[in-house]
Amino acid sequence: MDRISELFRNKNKKVLNVYCTAGFPRLESTLEVMKELQDNGVDIIELGMPYSDPLADGPVIQESNTRAIANGMTTSVLFSQLKDFRKHITIPVVLMGYMNTVMQYGFERFCKDAAEVGIDGLILPDLPVYEFESTYREIIRENGLHFIFLVTPETSAERIKKIDSLSSGFLYAVSSSSTTGKNTETNHLPEYLQRLQSLHLQNPVLVGFGISDSKTFNDATAYSRGAVIGSAYIRALGDGGEIKAITKDFVDRVRPVS
Repeated sequence: MDRISELFRNKNKKVLNVYCTAGFPRLESTLEVMKELQDNGVDIIELGMPYSDPLADGPVIQESNTRAIANGMTTSVLFSQLKDFRKHITIPVVLMGYMNTVMQYGFERFCKDAAEVGIDGLILPDLPVYEFESTYREIIRENGLHFIFLVTPETSAERIKKIDSLSSGFLYAVSSSSTTGKNTETNHLPEYLQRLQSLHLQNPVLVGFGISDSKTFNDATAYSRGAVIGSAYIRALGDGGEIKAITKDFVDRVRPVS
């Protein structure tokens, strides 16, 4: 089942993708967090695989990675937790992480295990385009996984088209060249996203970095299919409290009333 393509066929706008860190705030929190996100209407879950040096992430997600690792989260533990998650989670789930973690586990083994538990796609920001094309693309495709690349406002039109041709599922449009969690100004977003629209890309575009509330979600989705929220949700979880209540309150504040 191609859950990502099905989602975008059925939902034309305001797709909400929320990031959570596996094993945070507690080791056993992973499935509980995912279930609450789904039950509160989130469309895609971006599940972060903890890594000691997450280069694309700001201090909030870095700290959640540190805590998750201290809690005992590893790739093997994660796949063990996800073994039967499709009995409860029906929305698309993509794994986000870094090549060091995947290579330590074994790339082919990782893709095979991800596919077997029911993961829909991968986001690996530090996998270069050339290495993806020459070494890893066929392994990913053989296992039926989408691969989502990132583009930034500084990415040239030629490179965006190239990246779009290699991506599947959706294209992740980073709102700025900073790390996640920055209070990024969204004034430039319309021009940036209209430029992406003018390229007639084959993949739907989701916007991430600096999206934290209803206003920034609306700004991001005015010219795109949806947005990704990460640091703001991780910060809410990290403040303590009941995951169910925190998640409901967070999504209710972000998702605009239809």
